This record gives sequence, structure tokens and C-alpha cells, in this order.
Amino acid sequence: MRARLNVDRGRFPGSYITVWRFICPNNIVLMGTNHTTESNSIIQWPSESVGYVAVLLAFITGIIHLVATTRAIEMSVVLAVLFVLNGLGFLGGAALYFTRFWRRSFFLAAAVYSLVTILALFPFQGWGVEAFYMNGAINPIVTVTKVAEAFLVIASVYLYSSTSN
Repeated sequence: MRARLNVDRGRFPGSYITVWRFICPNNIVLMGTNHTTESNSIIQWPSESVGYVAVLLAFITGIIHLVATTRAIEMSVVLAVLFVLNGLGFLGGAALYFTRFWRRSFFLAAAVYSLVTILALFPFQGWGVEAFYMNGAINPIVTVTKVAEAFLVIASVYLYSSTSN
């Protein structure tokens, strides 16, 4: 005869207790208990300070892209939509990072996303250093955004390499 594994969870203040029982036709055998301090909370805080830096960088570039939408719409509606989607992508990624749904592979996705966003500047603004200039002067908005995205690439790769599965 084969035993069936059944898991019962009883709530205790500040923790969960898991009781494993093998239910056999004639008896119940208590196999052990496991005290944990797990939480069912959706929010999980980063364990490394670099994670907070990455979120700050994503927040900076996300907000700048959303604000820059007002100027982008003067050039093209498609460009404005891309700016909105890009800004929401950075903010959504930063929000996702604070949840239990975050996975290690998302660090690589964040690095690639940021790198693609850096490279996307050049077809619209020019293929050299002139992409960072507007009316003969350095454009601080573009410069801050691209520097934040470059550091986000570095932080994401670092977090990927320092995080275990």
C-alpha cells in the first residue's frame, strides 16, 4: 500500500508551522515540524544596496522619459508613444523588482532593455557624440538619461552575477 503525503499549515504568531503527516489507512504518523518565518507578502526588499541603486536609476530614466513625452509628441506621435512605453517599462521593472515575482533572469532582461534604450537614441539623434547635443549645447536630459541607463546596465549585470538561483 502506498502512503499519501498531506501538508497541514497552522498559523502561529509571527510564523508558520508546517506539519507533515503520512496518512495510511490505519494510522496517522507525525513525521516532524518545520518552523519558518515566511511571509505571504508580495513585497520583498532587495538584499543588496546595489539593488536600491538600480531601482533609483530605473526611476530616474523612467520619469525622464515620461516627462520628455511632451517634447517628443511635437516631433512624432510614434516617438511619443515609444517614450511613454519606455518610461512605463523602466518604472514597471523597478516595481516588479520589489515583489516576490522577481527572478534572477530579469536582471539580464533589465540590462538588455537598458542597452537597447541607449542604442535607440542614435537613429533619432545622430550616430555620434552629436546625439547628446541640442542647439549646439549638451542636452542635460539626454545625458542624464543615458548615463543612468548605462549604470543600470552595469548594476543589472552585477546583480545577476552576484545573485544565486
